[in-house]
Amino acid sequence: MKRDYAVIGLGRFGGSICKELGQEGMQVLAIDSDEDKINEFKNIASHAVVANSTDEATLKELGIKNIDHVIVAIGDNIQASILTTVVLTDLGIKRITVKAQNDYHEKILNRIGANQVVHPERDMGKRIAHNIISNNILDYLELSDDHSIVEVKAGEKMGGETLTDLDIRAEYGCNVVAIKRDNTINVSPAADEMIRQEDILIVIGADKDISRFEKHLVIDRQ
Repeated sequence: MKRDYAVIGLGRFGGSICKELGQEGMQVLAIDSDEDKINEFKNIASHAVVANSTDEATLKELGIKNIDHVIVAIGDNIQASILTTVVLTDLGIKRITVKAQNDYHEKILNRIGANQVVHPERDMGKRIAHNIISNNILDYLELSDDHSIVEVKAGEKMGGETLTDLDIRAEYGCNVVAIKRDNTINVSPAADEMIRQEDILIVIGADKDISRFEKHLVIDRQ
C-alpha cells in the first residue's frame, strides 16, 4: 500500500530525504518556514507549503493527521524541533522520525514520542529514506553518484526461491555479491543457492536498477 510522507525542514538533510522519497514515487508534503526553500521544492514534492510547524492549527489545516510518516528535519532550532515533535505526537501521527543535533536533543526526542531519532552527521539521507520506505531495507551505501550497495532482508517474495529463479541480474541489472545467514556470510553465492526468509542479501548496482529491484522484490512498506 502506498504511504504518504511529510518532510518538515528542507535544509541539506531534509532536502535529500524529500528528493529521494520523491524519486521513489512517494507522495511527499514538504513544509518549511522559508519561502525560497519551498520554491526550490515545488517541482520535487507532491505539495510544498510555507508554514510554521510548531502551530498545531496550521498542521491540522494542512491535513497532517492523514500522513503516515512525518520526518522532522529542522536545522539548528532545537526548540522548534522539540515543539513540532510534541505537536505531532499530540495529533497521533503513526510514525515520527526526527533529526537530532546532539545526544541530549536525542534523549528529549525519545521521551516525547519520536519513533526514530537520526543524526545526519552519522546517517546519510538516502540511506534513511530507503529505510523509511521499508523495514526490509537495512542499509544503503553510495559508491558514486549513480551506483550503490544495498543490504536487504529477504521477505516472502524471495523466500524459497533460488538466485536462478529470481534472475536478479537479468531482470533488474543488479548483482547479489553475498548472502548473510545467521552468523555466516556466503560470498559470491552459487546460482542454485536457495534463499530463505530473513536471509540478508548484499546487492550492488546502479541506483535506478536497485530502485526497481526494491519495488518489485523487497519492499514491505511500514
